[in-house]
Amino acid sequence: MQFDLQHTDAKSRARAGTITTDHGQIQTPIFMPVGTAGTVKAVHQRELKEDIKAQIILGNTYHLYMRPGLDIIEQAGGLHKFNGWDKPILTDSGGYQVYSLADNRKIVEEGVHFQSHKDGSRHFFTPESIMDIQRTIGADIIMAFDECTPYPCEYDYAEKSMHMTNRWLDRCINRFDETEGKYGYSQTLFPIVQGSVYKDLRTQSAEYIASKEREGNAIGGLSVGEPAEDMYEMTDHVCGILPTDKPRYLMGVGTPANILECIALGVDMFDCVMPTRNARNGMLFTTQGIINIRNEKWKDDFTPIDPELGGYASTFYTKGYLRHLITSNEILGAQIASIQNLTFYLWLVGEARKQILNDNFASWKETMVKKVSQRL
Repeated sequence: MQFDLQHTDAKSRARAGTITTDHGQIQTPIFMPVGTAGTVKAVHQRELKEDIKAQIILGNTYHLYMRPGLDIIEQAGGLHKFNGWDKPILTDSGGYQVYSLADNRKIVEEGVHFQSHKDGSRHFFTPESIMDIQRTIGADIIMAFDECTPYPCEYDYAEKSMHMTNRWLDRCINRFDETEGKYGYSQTLFPIVQGSVYKDLRTQSAEYIASKEREGNAIGGLSVGEPAEDMYEMTDHVCGILPTDKPRYLMGVGTPANILECIALGVDMFDCVMPTRNARNGMLFTTQGIINIRNEKWKDDFTPIDPELGGYASTFYTKGYLRHLITSNEILGAQIASIQNLTFYLWLVGEARKQILNDNFASWKETMVKKVSQRL
């Protein structure tokens, strides 16, 4: 993988760059639609490419390991061949999913014992096995195995967890470097910064990770319930430590306003389930603001969903029709709303990139944060 930093905004840390992988290029800043189980919910691959214009999607190690299982993925020739997506893929290591299984897991130095949320079967993840699993899945960018601490988190626990994550990282790097990909293309390993909301721990973690000189770095353990101000403070602090010549990935973030604020702090890559999850519940992100399409006010609104955004779903279907579909629990409603939200997110980071290249990002961001956050 190669990262070319093309421009930094004159009045912020916002950056425009290009990530080159064996499955194509990614223009940053970028939002990555989440395809947890090998699919972005309710969206065809063709729509991801042609309408949403996604450049990279996510898969999740934990969920793909559970179903369909590694044997099926390997027989198919890797996740790209299995799901038909021929552009870059990133896989989350499963650390967050293990974190969410708090009542059914035990963390030890060697790894994590846990029970499946599907059938109660018992499993054991180690840094080494997570590298092996992600080699088999075959994503272009894979994540180190870490512990995602909850919020709030006591300092002593956050410190112990951060040091263990660093030790796990060393084991991940050793296993990754002694193995090779299975499908004839290269893979890249990103370490993950932890440390909860404690600046000194974030400093230690970021410095340790930067010293490993991998091709990219991630920031984890945020967007887990902490105030937005704390998220911004930690992100700003870490971006000031991580090297400027490597892409920075802020995991699991977030709202359109969160993304714009964190682009300004120096983040290049984002992912979040919010666009598709909220779409299925009737919340639309548009160029004019946020719409709860279930509200009665949209019942007889026969204007396009988001004409300024463009694209088939946003301009062909009306708000009144989409409200009917959503309130009737029709599958098509979830599809249209998901395409709308993901198209908007990709449009937003694309516009941010244009503004960065024109040295106009900082002032544009202030206006856009207010616009995309207002409730219509």
